[in-house]
Amino acid sequence: MLLPNAVILWMSFNSPDGKFNYTWHKFSLDAWKNPCSNSTMCHSIGLSLEIGVVATIIATILGTMIAFAMVRHRFKMRSGINALLFLPMAAPEVVMGATLAALFFNTIGPGAMGFWTITIAHVMFCISYVVVTVKSRLAGMDPTLERAAQDLYATPTQTFMKVTLPLVAPGIGAAALLAFAISIDDYIITVFTAGNSETFPMYIFGSVQRAYPAQIDVIGSLMLLGTMSVIAVSQILNQMRTSRKK
Repeated sequence: MLLPNAVILWMSFNSPDGKFNYTWHKFSLDAWKNPCSNSTMCHSIGLSLEIGVVATIIATILGTMIAFAMVRHRFKMRSGINALLFLPMAAPEVVMGATLAALFFNTIGPGAMGFWTITIAHVMFCISYVVVTVKSRLAGMDPTLERAAQDLYATPTQTFMKVTLPLVAPGIGAAALLAFAISIDDYIITVFTAGNSETFPMYIFGSVQRAYPAQIDVIGSLMLLGTMSVIAVSQILNQMRTSRKK
């Protein structure tokens, strides 16, 4: 499973003999010294990051609120809404992309499609993953802790801020990271809703047909190393919390 990631990291130090970084030629640090030699690539990376951050924030807020409503309250059509939340995860992405393209084409027109249409599409399918992740955290939370806070005369706001939210925070954080990873990685739905915009996955797909520079592997390696760093820091913090409790 980790072998493709190791290949990407290794090929990022290659000096390709031609336009395509597919075969090893010789060791070089040129790609790492100037990862933004192609301004179009760096612009697509910036666009993907902006969309990922905005979509993650919106999806995390809405998904967390939905998760609390689904777990803590009983209302009509609850089971139906719960089933509908799984549709974006179960439906084929090409069908969702084509449907969204038709929706945006007939409402705002193809000329207005771009950043916000991509963001809306990403929020739509990221919410489901956030709801599932936060719901699992809420389902495993001990309800007696909140009751104990209420017995100690804590107001509902104080109970939520000092007891519920800290307990659910790891699940919300995991949901946000998952939503961001899914958003920045998406290609199929994005290509239907992008208009004239080009995200990083779209740039990579186009590069495979005309040129594949080593800088693409550099960016992929930086994303991999960044993700591993976040995981390592979270593990260290969890171990520190555990040791303090002991």
